[in-house]
Amino acid sequence: MQEIVNKLIKTKQTISTMESCTGGFIASSITNIEGSSEIIKFSAITYSNEYKIKMGIQKETIDKYTVYSQEVANEMSKTISNYTNSDYGIGITGKLNSPDPNNQSGLNNLVYISIYDKNKDTYHNDIVKCKNQTRIKNKELVLNKVIEILKNIL
Repeated sequence: MQEIVNKLIKTKQTISTMESCTGGFIASSITNIEGSSEIIKFSAITYSNEYKIKMGIQKETIDKYTVYSQEVANEMSKTISNYTNSDYGIGITGKLNSPDPNNQSGLNNLVYISIYDKNKDTYHNDIVKCKNQTRIKNKELVLNKVIEILKNIL
């Protein structure tokens, strides 16, 4: 993450996150780096559908594709980027190897990642298959994938 933060500082670009299952782990990893206050504008943890919708995710998208989908991750990344006027928005939704009694659709071990590049109006997407039993190990898998994606686009 140090390399990502340094590149964003050097290019005077900003980033914001809207995370669900990772619970702010990505934002925390960014803010662990000295100087990150220059590049991170905002972070939202939207565990519930209610707060995804309050932040601007379309209920119709959740109803059509489920909350655990690439479509919702894309809306999360673009919405947070637009809300904060950040160059990049990160959206993450999925399940970290555990069922969700409020949203039973979808597999229990898939996490959808979307990084929205506002300047190019493009999405960079991936899916992480959680294979660990602990939540922290699965969050680390997602973080590593986010870092990999960011390194490729910065």
